[in-house]
Amino acid sequence: MSDKKQLIVGTRGSALALVQADMTERLLAEKFPDKEIIRKVIMTTGDRRTDVSLSEVAKVEGVFDKGVFIKELEMALQSGEIDLAVHSLKDVPTVLPEGFEICSVLERAPVNDVIVTKEKGGLDGLKQGATVATSSVRRQQMIKWMRPDLKVVDIRGNVPTRLRKLADSTEFDATILAEAGLVRLGYDALGEMQTESGSVYGEMLDPEKFLPAAGQGCVGIEVRTGDEETIACVQEICHQATFTRVSAEREFLRLLDGGCHTPVGVATQLFGDKLIMEGIVFPEGEVVTGDPFESEASGASSDPMKVAADLFAGLNMS
Repeated sequence: MSDKKQLIVGTRGSALALVQADMTERLLAEKFPDKEIIRKVIMTTGDRRTDVSLSEVAKVEGVFDKGVFIKELEMALQSGEIDLAVHSLKDVPTVLPEGFEICSVLERAPVNDVIVTKEKGGLDGLKQGATVATSSVRRQQMIKWMRPDLKVVDIRGNVPTRLRKLADSTEFDATILAEAGLVRLGYDALGEMQTESGSVYGEMLDPEKFLPAAGQGCVGIEVRTGDEETIACVQEICHQATFTRVSAEREFLRLLDGGCHTPVGVATQLFGDKLIMEGIVFPEGEVVTGDPFESEASGASSDPMKVAADLFAGLNMS
């Protein structure tokens, strides 16, 4: 095993990112009690540029796609300032720059999306023409598909900030967040949640229709390719069933050449040695209410890339 005396963990500074860094550091410390685990908090472009919508950050800053949340962490990896970077995997591009790899993931949290409203009642309880705030193009398209009468607007900020903004707002009636992030931050994701400005209420969106983002609910660990000592360490804490599932999901997104501007949902399940996948893809561009492309596939869990290729082939997008 590795002779490294310490491991330097890089992370963003949001509340959720710090919780995920805690999870990673705790697992590493349990596996390697003789190593010193050091944390380095790094501000990314996506954290810094909250003045424009998330879909515009990459264009404004000249950063490729989802790299707005990882570029500075990768720079720190490249320079040796950190040994590993902890990410929300759904924020990581499917194709990484040469010299980097995702070689480990933690056990996945719930993958569902939650609609959070000012009053109890969930999606069905929203009045005709209500406004939903979300920065995700996938969530914008899906919510309009399920409720064409709703309006969608952009929102920025970390999870606690978005909940507070909702409780405060007279301009929007709901927001959509990942159940995983809410749970990891200690909120009752499917019940009443307290903010500084009052209570808001969460209800799960139909998981049969509202498919999650690739990698949603998963913490991914990025390292320098060839750093065998660090790779050996982080693979000791890898949750293999999760790794199989997210490998298939990210391959499906890669085949689509999709990223944070492509409205794509993909869900996976493992049943013994069988991997089952569902995918849904909306056209890029303005939010539309037409039917999306949908596909299902299944196959051996030992070959997640083939199952992803079968899912992609079944979309019939031509």
